[in-house]
Amino acid sequence: MLTERLLTAFLRIELKRSLHLLPVGSAGLPGPRPGRSYLLYVHVPFCEQLCPYCSFNRFPLKEDAARFYFERLREELRLISDMGYRFPAMYIGGGTPTVLVDELIRTIELAKDLFGIGEVSCETNPNHLTPQVAGKLQGRVQRLSVGIQSFDDGLLRQMQRYEKYGSGEEILKRLKSIEGLFPTLNADMIFNFPSQTEEILREDVRKIISSAVNQVTFYALMTSPSVARSMKRSVGKVRYTREAGFYEILSEELEKAFRPVSAWCFSRHGGEMIDEYIVNYEEYVGAGSGAFSHLDGALYVNTFSLREYDRLIASGRTAVSQMRRFSRREQMRYRFMMDLFGLSLDKRRFKEAFGVSVERGLPLEMAFMRLAGAFEREGETITLTPKGRYLMVVMMREFFANLNDVRDQARRRLSPEETAPARSASI
Repeated sequence: MLTERLLTAFLRIELKRSLHLLPVGSAGLPGPRPGRSYLLYVHVPFCEQLCPYCSFNRFPLKEDAARFYFERLREELRLISDMGYRFPAMYIGGGTPTVLVDELIRTIELAKDLFGIGEVSCETNPNHLTPQVAGKLQGRVQRLSVGIQSFDDGLLRQMQRYEKYGSGEEILKRLKSIEGLFPTLNADMIFNFPSQTEEILREDVRKIISSAVNQVTFYALMTSPSVARSMKRSVGKVRYTREAGFYEILSEELEKAFRPVSAWCFSRHGGEMIDEYIVNYEEYVGAGSGAFSHLDGALYVNTFSLREYDRLIASGRTAVSQMRRFSRREQMRYRFMMDLFGLSLDKRRFKEAFGVSVERGLPLEMAFMRLAGAFEREGETITLTPKGRYLMVVMMREFFANLNDVRDQARRRLSPEETAPARSASI
């Protein structure tokens, strides 16, 4: 698709330029602004085994180190509370947040006490769909998001997940075993693996529809320089020429039982949190090593070093080590992309935020989307055609790929002792 190729090329140039990090010095996070709504993101950077395609900050699990980390994490939450922040919702990502469920529960309960949080979303892996882990989160977590990626045994072996989590059928049974425990049970899936066929994708969709999940997120496969070599060895080289066709298949098949709530998230009932919390919450505060915050038109990145994280929190500071402040035009583009990824853009809200209409503020972007046939309706609210939804998948794929590059920038500040375990576990 020509429009996809043009959009990809443009985004790779623009995002590479706009996502270059600078040291933050001693400034740290800014405080909350009156009337603003923020989400709390909490990062747990430990996994029992590292996946070859993941660029998030993560380390092989060592129980003593992880328990000490959780203690520091709760200290950081108290620091953020002392700044005056309150949050209606909390998203816990990783890594694998459920590696030590007792520590996770203590952290959730503290966050609820400190911030008045009413809704918690938490990531996990299939081996934790047990009474000992998932069962203990019932009533504490409103949305559990399970990293499945595919039910195909061949793909699971390529991803080094078959030995860890079992066959696709075993994972499906585990999903069904926790039906009803959580208001929202989400399955994280990936499409456009190099060895994935149309039939494998259709079978993944059929199993999702037959499963207990009431939400599914199908991510386009993406990478970053730090994991490109290990991913190529394990799953092969990514081919974007098939992506549009795969997206069309999964959209058509999923919409027999689900409805889209973002360009790549589908729900049986709608209205709940999604993995891309940045759609519903333009501003968020990140806690934990490797977490991001987006506040007042700037991106703040917490240190990826566990040693530095310990030192900063012990000294009474938040963990921010780098940042990037965005221009007004970059902020407009970000709002444009996030709103349309969430399937609609309110022109009045855009003008209230930036003082100009979206047509005047982003004339080239609007012209491109119109020429591409991306807009279904253009009144006070812009909505998308199926082609427009796919173009938003392309935008978010490139956006997240470049955020992975941001993570690579932050990771380069790690000492050789901290990077060696992660490298060896990914290969």
